[in-house]
Amino acid sequence: MTRLSWLLDADPALRWQVERDLAHEPPEVWEATRARIATEGFGARLLALQDPDGQWAGGAFFPAGFDFHGPEAAEGAGQPWTATTWTLDSLREWGMDPAVLRERRTVELLDRNCRWEYDDLPYWGGEVDCCINAWTVQNGLWLGADVTGIVDWFVEHRLPDGGWNCQWVEGSTRSSFHSTLNSLKGLLSYDAATGGTDATRAARRAGEEYLLARGLFRRLSTGEPVAPWVNRFSYPFRWFYSVLNAAEHFRRASLLDGTPPDPRMADAIELIRAERQPDGTWLQARRHPGRVWFEVDVPPGEPSKWLTLYGTRVLDWWDAAARSAR
Repeated sequence: MTRLSWLLDADPALRWQVERDLAHEPPEVWEATRARIATEGFGARLLALQDPDGQWAGGAFFPAGFDFHGPEAAEGAGQPWTATTWTLDSLREWGMDPAVLRERRTVELLDRNCRWEYDDLPYWGGEVDCCINAWTVQNGLWLGADVTGIVDWFVEHRLPDGGWNCQWVEGSTRSSFHSTLNSLKGLLSYDAATGGTDATRAARRAGEEYLLARGLFRRLSTGEPVAPWVNRFSYPFRWFYSVLNAAEHFRRASLLDGTPPDPRMADAIELIRAERQPDGTWLQARRHPGRVWFEVDVPPGEPSKWLTLYGTRVLDWWDAAARSAR
């Protein structure tokens, strides 16, 4: 099989993106594949697991009855990935038609029945964690919920160095790579859906500058890599940072803003390129531990179709811009 035919032999959630972004099929082709997400494969399986009250696994960020002091919460055990927020993230990222969940009155049901584990706060109002709020913004925009209050929260809670840190509630005043990237994804979705405001665009650009000034993976103080996980790629991304995850954000931002890739990303792009195998694939580096409904990608060490889609898409974007600049 060629790499493209290998990628096309996939679940509709992945296949339609390959058709659109790598095979460059006309809209009628990939839109037809995208429409199958609700009735076939991963998407249909997750839809079938939705509770009558609109939630998944009975909880907002953790399953109902999760023991925060038990073995599943122990260090290294990994959090469960089955609750409402994680499931909505997957369906949205895969390209599920939001009309399917609107027909199920998901927004209204979650507004009535779903509360955050933190202080029992209402679901669509968000809470105090940057990453959780970023996913809630994206999911709310996708489904048509009012999340403007959370968007304002991001503008107000940006740290002096330009980014965000979920540990701000513990007193942290220095931004985190993980938290900043996830926050940027939320703001980018808002700007894409609404056109944004002067405040949201300024906050997003400040957060992007935080990462770009560090080349997407270096410490500002020493220039050394911030951690070994920057080029350990795994799918699903979850909340974890990598240069591939970050580069995908900047690709999307570039397309929205009509701007070329920032040259400060060059070393990060070469890290992504270095992980590409001779056959043009990327390998799954690890699986994040924790309970899942079902696996959607290969075990560690095997070629990942999801990572190959992301890696190829990022390098195509970068290399095409470099060619046009010559």
